[in-house]
Amino acid sequence: MIAFSRHILAAAMLVLATGLAPGAMAQDTNAFGALGAQSGEPVNVTADSFEVNEAQRLAVFSGKAVVTQAGFRLTAPTIKVHYGPGGASEIDSLEATGGVRMTLRDQTATGDSAQYDPKTRILRLSGNVVVTGKGGTVKGPQLVVDLAKGTSRFTATGGGRVTGVFTPSN
Repeated sequence: MIAFSRHILAAAMLVLATGLAPGAMAQDTNAFGALGAQSGEPVNVTADSFEVNEAQRLAVFSGKAVVTQAGFRLTAPTIKVHYGPGGASEIDSLEATGGVRMTLRDQTATGDSAQYDPKTRILRLSGNVVVTGKGGTVKGPQLVVDLAKGTSRFTATGGGRVTGVFTPSN
């Protein structure tokens, strides 16, 4: 059971790192900066099942997977965490698939899938991406967020377009 709890903790912390994505589209990009594994707030993970495959170095939360911490919430049907030879403390990547939703306060980001690389700190939200907040809505095929640089970029692929509707403040 030691390996089991080690995997859950590392996977949950990595999943929470993806919570920075919606904030990159907001006026206050630092709103998400305090969130994540270092915030000290409890990490809650629920799913219908959790499986660890040591041979493939893979941990999978499946069936209505939900991760929450301090007002941040990530949901997806499946969340996979790939880890290195050092175990769960050596996370290589994270994938959330089947319809991903991330929320924090009044900001929401959704897409068909999300991939996160902790080494480069790049998050890719792909497929029917929609980011909404009190300042407006932006839609596009893919959102790439570079957490190290504090930048976000919507890209149009396969003939798609990026669209935005912005609400001026009074």
